[in-house]
Amino acid sequence: MDCIDLNCDLGESYGAYRLGMDADIIPLISSANVACGFHAGDFNTMAKTAKLCAESGVTIGAHPGYPDLQGFGRRTMALSPAEVQNLITYQLGALDAFCRSVGGKLQHVKPHGALYNMAAKSPELSRAICQGIYAFNPSLILLGLSGSEMLRQAKEIGLPCAAEVFADRAYEEDGTLVARSKPGAMITDEDEAVGRVIGMIRNHRVTAVSGKEIEICPDSVCVHGDSEKALLFVKKIRAALEQEGIAILPLSEIVNR
Repeated sequence: MDCIDLNCDLGESYGAYRLGMDADIIPLISSANVACGFHAGDFNTMAKTAKLCAESGVTIGAHPGYPDLQGFGRRTMALSPAEVQNLITYQLGALDAFCRSVGGKLQHVKPHGALYNMAAKSPELSRAICQGIYAFNPSLILLGLSGSEMLRQAKEIGLPCAAEVFADRAYEEDGTLVARSKPGAMITDEDEAVGRVIGMIRNHRVTAVSGKEIEICPDSVCVHGDSEKALLFVKKIRAALEQEGIAILPLSEIVNR
């Protein structure tokens, strides 16, 4: 039986600024990637999001990013490997405390934005991320782009890992995500997104922006929580998965199958 983890990037509100529909989305997903205060989120938002996840039985993952609130963590930064490791440790420690405060625990780590995209191709950056996670807790699951350098580095150091695909993002032929600055980077039609998700799970293939079919191997499918149609996407994808008989399971159960 096919199975998948359905995840969403959440906890991205900051101070008086509200972003996303977390309370509505959380009961519909199996794993949440929670912003840790660097690219988005703050201590109050982290506490609230951890509580919502605990109440809904949704597993929690850390979503660490570059320290770039103005750019939402989507601008590149030049940090040394040691700085990246410390960046990861700082953010994992913060969210772990909130998880413990509601009787939960961290399940996984998914880097955010530019950190995620840069690490997909960079062995050095990927290794720094993986080493930061491993030193904090070697049982945490790294959630990384399918076919990326992050997954290769995780396997090399013995860190559990899972491959992620995106419902609302377009792909280049090399399996990387189309840059948001390019036309067609975002999938905005929910029915198109649903069809792509089912195809990735059933056939392990997706159509790149060039029109070429590329191989892809998903353990988890992501919907970005800051998009206007996030809730609609999650609702339709969940309904389609259930109709297709595809089990929706937490990432930890997917990895340990």
